[in-house]
Amino acid sequence: MRVQRCKGSRDLSPEEMTRFRLIEGVFRDCCLKWGHEEVRTPTLEYLHLFTSTGTLTPSMLNRVYSFLDWDGWSGERVVLRPDGTIPVARLYIDSMAEKELAKLFYVTNIFIFEPTGKETRERWQCGAELIGVGSTIADVELITLALEVLKRLGVGGVELKLSHAGLIRALLAKLGLSPGEQTEVFDQILDGDVEALARLRSGRPELGEALSLLLNSKGKSSGFLKNLKALFNQNLAELETPIDDFISIVDLLDALECNYQIDITSGKGFEYYTGVIYQFFISDEKVAGGGRYDALIPLMGGKDIPASGFALYLDRLMNLVKPELFTEPSGQRILIRAQPKAVKESFTMASRLREAGYVAELNLGSQELANLRWKLDVQNKAPLFILTDQVNHKTFKVQTADEVLKLL
Repeated sequence: MRVQRCKGSRDLSPEEMTRFRLIEGVFRDCCLKWGHEEVRTPTLEYLHLFTSTGTLTPSMLNRVYSFLDWDGWSGERVVLRPDGTIPVARLYIDSMAEKELAKLFYVTNIFIFEPTGKETRERWQCGAELIGVGSTIADVELITLALEVLKRLGVGGVELKLSHAGLIRALLAKLGLSPGEQTEVFDQILDGDVEALARLRSGRPELGEALSLLLNSKGKSSGFLKNLKALFNQNLAELETPIDDFISIVDLLDALECNYQIDITSGKGFEYYTGVIYQFFISDEKVAGGGRYDALIPLMGGKDIPASGFALYLDRLMNLVKPELFTEPSGQRILIRAQPKAVKESFTMASRLREAGYVAELNLGSQELANLRWKLDVQNKAPLFILTDQVNHKTFKVQTADEVLKLL
């Protein structure tokens, strides 16, 4: 019987892990330089963490891996985390609530059930959360941080799409729907079903038209939003606060010469967003997304504190990073070949080379020499070391390890 991996799972080869670590390293470096601190949360969380507050849309909740913790002390239903932000919010409530400002980041896996098994069910994210600030600057800082990571990874053609959950929620509230109906329609909109609004227009046609206009319109400047505000203010003064917030964000992005497109239906999948939502696309594939979620921590039992964050989809970025970024520089790997009576010396020399920052491999009889610049033969008689530069076709014979290091 052939041994197979689980359907929907994925192995990562050495080359893929090199790409993985490259992305992770660039992301960590950027976050640390922006003042964020790294955290890690458990793979298992209680199911009610994702259901009691209405944090995920129904389409996402139908795709979580959940089971009863029969042998654990709780006996409660648990899940393999389907989201990275909610566990970090729980962590903040559990052990960091005294902090007025928490800038956190993580690299984690999440689990989403996909019925065909053709798509990966375990996915990796690089996420950053900013808890404690509800300003325009905080939103734009996170957008800029995400763009900086993508720029350093060398991926081009990034398209930024902006939406605003507050605008949609304000319009739905004016339609006279019950809270449950508002949530249902909001979820449908976030899942991209704009036509779900058609049946709502008969009772309040002016609101239905305004909502339809908002959902079907796209723009690339704050002037676009200001024109919408002038239209809405004729009958919908309640939209002033969310649309002013949206305008202030795009005004700052304009000042920073950041390209974007306003597309209200671009924010899909997360019920907990309350303000701006941003998505990053490369050739129509979403590689990152985030937004403001000021109500999430209070709904989970924490204090009333604003928060926002984003996640980069590491699996998708692995296929987009440029090969030259993860190609090892020539001269970094050295193959050490030892005569039978010089094996001890070869181990000692390998240790010296690694301490100096080189990748030192002992010859095991099967290494390929074509992709290595340096070859070091260790002998039990003078000269003790023969260093060969396979690129420049030069050979050096020396007596000490210090001389080898100097030549390298």
